[in-house]
Amino acid sequence: MTAEGHLLFSIACAVFAKNAELTPVLAQGDWWHIIPSAILTCLLPDIDHPQSFLGQRLRWISKPVARAFGHRGFTHSLLAVFGGLTLCYLKVPESWVIPADAVQGLVLGYLSHILADMLTPAGVPLLWPCRWRFRLPILAPRKGNQLERVLCMALFAWAIWMPQNLPDNSAVRWSSGMINALQTNFYRMINHQLSH
Repeated sequence: MTAEGHLLFSIACAVFAKNAELTPVLAQGDWWHIIPSAILTCLLPDIDHPQSFLGQRLRWISKPVARAFGHRGFTHSLLAVFGGLTLCYLKVPESWVIPADAVQGLVLGYLSHILADMLTPAGVPLLWPCRWRFRLPILAPRKGNQLERVLCMALFAWAIWMPQNLPDNSAVRWSSGMINALQTNFYRMINHQLSH
């Protein structure tokens, strides 16, 4: 997927996540925290490709990462997401106050990139270092980015106009509860590690 496609897709995912109330933090969050945060990290997984939009601007980071992991390796995995979250909670100084909705926006942007790359034939190694590739190849890179634009704009339109009164037993409400439980357990694990 192109940089433009990733930007559009991340905005669409952020709008969807907020409107679907994917987590209570996102439901109550500020649009001015969620959308810019998602945009900030939506290109970050491609730091492993020196010819990417971000890789060309940060070659001093991109080249060593590309040599160590290759393109669509570690940076396109769930391990990178959990590693980034752990680093964020362990190394952020107390004086830096990052709102919870902005943190979830950062994660959302990163995950949107991984999800978008899953829509290409190459897929992504979600469970890296395991080499299995997860893919749903509906976007062919050689056909230009018109299909990307249509897909992103359709997702964006649906996210804006989706029904706001979803029943409590819907899949979105169920996933919200599951995400809350995972988030609570993650924070407990980090706090437990910090106290020892």
